Amino acid sequence: MVEGASSASLARFAAAGELLRGLDPEDIGHLLASTADVALVVDSAGVILDAAFSDADLTRLAGPEWIGKRLIDTVTDETRPKIEDLIRDSAQQASLRWRQVNHPASRGSDVPVRYRAVRYGQDGRILVVGRDLRPMAALQQRLVESQQEMEREYTRIRNAEKRYRLLFQLASEAVLILDSNTARIVEANPAAAILFGAEPKKLVGRDFEALFAESSRQTAASFLAATRIAPRVDRVHAQLALDNSGVLLTGSSYRQDGAPLLVVLLSRLGESSLGASVDDANILRLVEAIPEAFVVVAADRRIMTANAAFLDLVQATTAIQVRGEPIERWIGRPGVDVDVLFSNLRAHANVRFFSTVARGELGTAEDVEIVAVSALGGTAPVFGMTIRATGWRGGRERLGGRELPRTVEQFTELVGRVPMKNLVRETTDLIERLCIEAALELTRENRASAAEMLGLSRQAFYVKLRRYGLGDGDSDNGGSER
Repeated sequence: MVEGASSASLARFAAAGELLRGLDPEDIGHLLASTADVALVVDSAGVILDAAFSDADLTRLAGPEWIGKRLIDTVTDETRPKIEDLIRDSAQQASLRWRQVNHPASRGSDVPVRYRAVRYGQDGRILVVGRDLRPMAALQQRLVESQQEMEREYTRIRNAEKRYRLLFQLASEAVLILDSNTARIVEANPAAAILFGAEPKKLVGRDFEALFAESSRQTAASFLAATRIAPRVDRVHAQLALDNSGVLLTGSSYRQDGAPLLVVLLSRLGESSLGASVDDANILRLVEAIPEAFVVVAADRRIMTANAAFLDLVQATTAIQVRGEPIERWIGRPGVDVDVLFSNLRAHANVRFFSTVARGELGTAEDVEIVAVSALGGTAPVFGMTIRATGWRGGRERLGGRELPRTVEQFTELVGRVPMKNLVRETTDLIERLCIEAALELTRENRASAAEMLGLSRQAFYVKLRRYGLGDGDSDNGGSER
């Protein structure tokens, strides 16, 4: 190439005669077949003398059938004029143009090919090279389909935004959108403006906690903290700074454009319902504060809510860790304990003094007693359970520092609530412990004599001592061997 040459000269080799002189016709044919999707040799009348195809589909489409046919007869009717122009313009070497035509296919869509022709030799033969446009057509079709899908999705999102915007404006309850990081109001609906006695625009940018009375600001702060980490926080009672009226707060978190936001629904309480709501709030606070574990379980045995004492019992850090988890993860011995508990709850609506085991997250286990009751929550029952840690046989009566066995009536009450194998095991353990304590008392802590009195080997006796926590169970460091 000569630098600075015109665009017309740049379309051709500057020294083709010298540089391409070594190419014979076979080489040229191979080169055309490998670089063009379609290569045709056509005479001056437009009849195809020879053809080469780089694609197997194109070969099946044409093959030897095109040889001897006029090129114009191999295309669809609407593109025949383009073939006429292609043949006519092939003699004008200075203005070679691409012409796109369609070849009819026996099955499926027509095959689009883009052709260019150049006349060579003394007998007016024409070399026609073509590019298969099907990959480009498929790409264009996918692009059009993607654009149409984007348009449909955009329309759907726009319509949904219109609906939600309309609901936001017409909602009778106050709705606030907060910046999760700063707790400042981003947007407020007209109902919120009425509730707080200010225009929606004037509410934007205000601190959320400042909207509440001094006595409720800590509650509002705790509500925001819980909303940031929990999927939803319901029915938190607070009082407004404007008129000291009561509201219930419901909140949830979401992300928009990568920024965390909070949506807060505020329901005003009427005068008649305010007292009841305050009572409900007081009851909830008392349940949260009682030292015994309390948990509410759904019909599918998954925990809905739990107080702080339950979290301590199962060694969990926050309520989020237990919410939605099955109760048997922490309560009940392996087997049928929980099945028996829930079957009795469904049959009798309440269960008292159900003995079982509570397991902690750190691997500890503790004997507990459960008092449970069922209630209808919507269309499905929910179960409230109070769980009291009893320690070792903490549910027994004591006399003089020694445990007394249950009466027959007490054991009868547990039938149907506790599996029989558990009752038998519990009774056996209690009797063994009482016998060992009595033997130690009679022998004045002489373990060798106590083991002989009970008909046990010393090794078996020490194992049982360790089992029931009656000393270290080690003859070398424990009680006397007199």
